[in-house]
Amino acid sequence: MLNNRKIRLMTKLAMFETKEGKEDIRLSKYYKTDYVRYQVLKSVLTTTLGYLLILVLAFLYKSEYIIKNAVSLDYKTIGSYILGIYILLITVYGLGSLAWFSFRYDASRKKLTRYFKLLKKMNKIYKEETTES
Repeated sequence: MLNNRKIRLMTKLAMFETKEGKEDIRLSKYYKTDYVRYQVLKSVLTTTLGYLLILVLAFLYKSEYIIKNAVSLDYKTIGSYILGIYILLITVYGLGSLAWFSFRYDASRKKLTRYFKLLKKMNKIYKEETTES
């Protein structure tokens, strides 16, 4: 005989595992600090790469001016300006990704808590079926 309660639970679990819960299940393999650090590191590296690309493009765009005035440019001021913007970008993106991925991990844990409750209910149904037989 079909157990409708069991079918509903199995459907909910399967939908969670294939759709919204796929990412949550992947995140459950990490500790929160490891996951957040990894994401912040990726954010800092991509921000650095993007900033370097912007600097190269700006240099290429202004290369004629830079070559003409190479002797008279104030390199210390330019360097401190470039470094200041870089530090500001890294700080903003680092803190932003820290907050965002921490929030995302916590939300994932809440969803997984509901998923594990459903798994416990399913386990209870299986135990009831085995004791009845």
